[in-house]
Amino acid sequence: MSRNFFYGYRIVAASSVIQMMYLGCVFAYGVFFPEFEAEFGWSRTTISGAASLNFFVMGVFGIVIGGATDRFGPRVVLTIAGVMYAVGYLLMYRMTTTWELYLFYGLLCGLGIAAHEIATLSTVARWFIRQRGLMSGIAKAGAGIGQILVPLVAAALVMAYGWRHACLLIGVVALIVIVAMAQLMRRDPAGLGLRPLGAEKNGTGAVEHTADGLNLKEAIARRQFWILCLAKLSDMFCLFTIVTHIVPHGIDQGLTHSMAVMVLSTIGGCSILGRILLGAAFDRLSARSSLMICFALLLTSLILLQTSNDPRLLFLFALIYGVAHGGFFAVASPSVANYFGTRSHGLIFGVVFFAGTLGGTVGPLLSGKIFDLTGSYDIAFLLLTGFAVFGLLLASGLRPLTAVSQ
Repeated sequence: MSRNFFYGYRIVAASSVIQMMYLGCVFAYGVFFPEFEAEFGWSRTTISGAASLNFFVMGVFGIVIGGATDRFGPRVVLTIAGVMYAVGYLLMYRMTTTWELYLFYGLLCGLGIAAHEIATLSTVARWFIRQRGLMSGIAKAGAGIGQILVPLVAAALVMAYGWRHACLLIGVVALIVIVAMAQLMRRDPAGLGLRPLGAEKNGTGAVEHTADGLNLKEAIARRQFWILCLAKLSDMFCLFTIVTHIVPHGIDQGLTHSMAVMVLSTIGGCSILGRILLGAAFDRLSARSSLMICFALLLTSLILLQTSNDPRLLFLFALIYGVAHGGFFAVASPSVANYFGTRSHGLIFGVVFFAGTLGGTVGPLLSGKIFDLTGSYDIAFLLLTGFAVFGLLLASGLRPLTAVSQ
């Protein structure tokens, strides 16, 4: 290994590819949404319910994943999780009933995707002190690339071969890519006789070294922990509702299926910009300022979504919303590391992310139910706006945790 090349950059590259595969498949579910409606006659509540179960399982198991990553490292965790996720997609090839949808996508894929955020970003946080926000943003940029490419590939596969073969092929590729990239992951620099980038410039009292910081019990006693949890619940309530329902909403507004998928891919493309720019901004701004920017952009996009009548303006919505979407995921892990250190980062981040997945579980399911009852998403989008305002107020209440650096 060259001494001139910091191994942490390989961690970031591998994490980015893993994120690309996982999140691309999440966005591809929106492509399959209308296919399930057409073939099986399932309601939007039923179909979005599987996505909600997926998010809930991801959140619950994410806590376990966080502790396992702290203890065993990301390579083993991501290998096992990648196999589980791919098997879920492979089994969807033969799906004919709703219980199979909930078992294969809701449970198996939910267990597999639990590692995508915690195991990758917790590891990046351990390898970087300087440029932590930027590196987290670059790792998350892979998710944005996946959100552009995988739905388009999935749509092309559906048109050419049908949704069943599309699921089969996506499962095979996910298995190969995730497991291969997992082999490059290492828990922390100490395992290779290295230090985190920027550690040499920190004072002896900082919490930014690999084994320093608060444990979960200590973090729970801090007000900032609960603010981060509630803010993550608010943003993921909105984010996963949009990801799940924007394609059928676009079709309802008069877009063709392919154009509605393009809206979804536009969100993914713009999220790349948000992940990198807001990740880099995090290194210069506070967690408070970074989160407030994200919620302000989210609120702006939701107001546009509710006030515009031209379906083509969904692309403008996608631009603004996409930047916010990417920003939320870029700043989450660095915020946890900056407040609570990296000693138990995986476990603490896992709990914060679990709070978020509670929102990601309820949001798509509730919005699907609202649509089934009213025939529109008007009330659902108004509810999202309320959560965006709530998150903005929460973020404004964040203050530095001075006790951590003592």
